[in-house]
Amino acid sequence: MEKRNVWKLYSAVANEFDRTRGRSGHENVYLDLLAARLPPAPARILDLGCGTGEPIARYFIERDGRLTGIDAAPEMLALASKRFPDHDWLEADMRDLALGNRFDAIIAWDSFFHLPRDDQRAMFDIFASHCAADGLLLFTSGPAAGEAIGDLFGQTLYHASLDPTEYASLLETHGFEIIRHTAEDPDCAGHTVWLAQRRNARGPTAQEA
Repeated sequence: MEKRNVWKLYSAVANEFDRTRGRSGHENVYLDLLAARLPPAPARILDLGCGTGEPIARYFIERDGRLTGIDAAPEMLALASKRFPDHDWLEADMRDLALGNRFDAIIAWDSFFHLPRDDQRAMFDIFASHCAADGLLLFTSGPAAGEAIGDLFGQTLYHASLDPTEYASLLETHGFEIIRHTAEDPDCAGHTVWLAQRRNARGPTAQEA
């Protein structure tokens, strides 16, 4: 089982994943909540684990957002770049991200929860360092602390989650106020979703966190 680098599995099945990725719009209730709080277009969106750009990036591009997509899987990025050539698609591991820019919104939908738990904890420094004052953060997690194994076209697919109280504490420590948290939302294909807004422009350093 590939635990630390799940992106390698996605890279190997990029075209098949793109063909079968659901585009029903079940995410839209949360994307709409985020979009309603964005500054006037073009809002700067950082999509972590952007995949092929469908459907999350497309949602914001169609609303005049300026997308920066990050993915470690080059095959995924090639499809996103071909689909939306006027936006920025960067091959990188979100755990090592240091763009030197801040964004109006950061999204890690169905990507953050593939990271091991210690890597998830470390990501909150990265979220804070890339989020503008009053910027938004949207991510999916598991509903409770633990690890789970799924399936990706016959390959074992790793997921992990912290306890919800720990996510809430990490958000508060890094200057984020929770707007909405829903566990296993039946109207969103069972996703557990967090939407938060940054209220502390500085945020803590790694030592302070």
